[in-house]
Amino acid sequence: MSDQRFDYIIIGAGSAGAVLASRLTEDPDCRVLLLEAGPMDYSLWIHMPSAFDKPMGSRRYNWGYATEPEPFMDNRRMDCPRGHVLGGSSSINGMAYVRGNALDYEGWAEDFGLESWRYAGVLPYFRRAEDFDQGANDYHGAGGPLHVTTGAMRNPLYGAFVAAGTAAGYPATDDMNGHQQEGFGPMFMTTRDGVRCSTANAYLRPVLKRPNLVLKTRALTETIRFDGETATGVRYRHGGQALTAHADGEVLLCAGAINSPQILKRSGVGPGDELHQHGIDVVHELPGVGENLQDHLEVYVQYACREPITLFSALKPWNQARIGLQWLTTRRGLGASNHFESGGFIRTEAGVPYPDVQYHFMPIAVTYDGSVSADCHGFQAHVGPMRPESRGRVRLRSAEPEAPPSIVFNYMGTERDRWEMRQAVRLTREILEQSPMDRFRGDPLSPGPDITSDEAIDAWVRVHGESAYHPAGTCCMGTADDPAAVVDGDGRVHGLQGLRVVDASIMPRITTGNLNAPTIMMAEKLADAIRGRDTEWDPKPWYQSPDWQHRQR
Repeated sequence: MSDQRFDYIIIGAGSAGAVLASRLTEDPDCRVLLLEAGPMDYSLWIHMPSAFDKPMGSRRYNWGYATEPEPFMDNRRMDCPRGHVLGGSSSINGMAYVRGNALDYEGWAEDFGLESWRYAGVLPYFRRAEDFDQGANDYHGAGGPLHVTTGAMRNPLYGAFVAAGTAAGYPATDDMNGHQQEGFGPMFMTTRDGVRCSTANAYLRPVLKRPNLVLKTRALTETIRFDGETATGVRYRHGGQALTAHADGEVLLCAGAINSPQILKRSGVGPGDELHQHGIDVVHELPGVGENLQDHLEVYVQYACREPITLFSALKPWNQARIGLQWLTTRRGLGASNHFESGGFIRTEAGVPYPDVQYHFMPIAVTYDGSVSADCHGFQAHVGPMRPESRGRVRLRSAEPEAPPSIVFNYMGTERDRWEMRQAVRLTREILEQSPMDRFRGDPLSPGPDITSDEAIDAWVRVHGESAYHPAGTCCMGTADDPAAVVDGDGRVHGLQGLRVVDASIMPRITTGNLNAPTIMMAEKLADAIRGRDTEWDPKPWYQSPDWQHRQR
């Protein structure tokens, strides 16, 4: 293996790259080099579920990207954290396991010509990846690498939130990843026995001793190398040296929706005008590289709690020490949960065919970085629209690999996006003011009671809206005659040989919910495509409100 020749070179050991490395090296004759720019994931903060704000806030484990001034968000520069560690963003995320709606994948087939991505074609890969704590059924798998835990909902606020949703006229669902996404019910998390189940823990640790897998951390990819229109290898930095590895088979780019388009552009693949600006020779003109950037924007609707049952007390230093000690010794207690244990999906109006708003409920009034919004007991619903019209882009600042990218999401850039967010805020207030919450609900904290008009809600969102950290779409799948498409339905870069992109960047349209589970599914599916395998489609029914054309609920 010292000759630096491999069958496959995988760039990025995150939610997709770790999956590919595990699956491809199941063949003992297949030699794989896995390059990760970040360090190993040895920090206890990474593996303790309740501490996810710590690695997310660390420049050691997070690339620490920020946007340009967002033009429709009061020109705020907004955080865009991305995993810079073994496991990628699956090692720093909030661990919510949400697959998306069946109609997301049907839409990929019908709107983008991606027939193989229909729901019947992806469901078997969700099951293959999964080890569900409730066991296997028509929609879930058991015995797969990724353990999925059902939220325990022991705090009464979780159940009260679900009951409030049904009191407001929405359905209940026991399994938003199964037959019925729409409605309110328990959420699921990627943890195993109280420990984060990142793709590093799920897919890589069990196979790191395979002789045909070479993992290099702190290995920064500079460029993909080409011979004509064929990718032949990778130039990367490791241990203070510039090194080159050769791929006899394919180069597999799995660096995520922000870093994958950067690497393509540095390598000469992308919009010619942009590449020329940075002195980069064009290997292949592809105008869609770095375009079509999508994300979920969310806000936190917060109320004070009348009873001292929230996580507010857990923030006290002495309680944090106690929780941490319990977790270290037993892997149980508050430290073993991400605290997103109930949630829901609803539609904003009649005529919307499937949910376009998501909820994560949390029994504390806090921001994603762990800072407290109010010095009191409180609770909050994270809420945001699911299919924004706004599109952004990722561009190079420099041809240097260390240079951060220029990112603009254009959040709230269309009137439809602003309308959906107003609806989300108003519908959330209505839900939280239902009778099941009466026992717990105190005064509104944010937005305040004076925030009622369209203009006031819009202004509040511009100040308080935050990314849900779900970037997607910057190397999107599509047919060869689609000028915006970067890859085909098997992840192969249009017009080139020996190069695929496998990560959330290839989503043509963002899915309904968190992106980690869909990204893992996509890597499972494309691992089969790379190996020339397929799995039998498994058509299963999905729920769609029978009155969706005429009723909002």
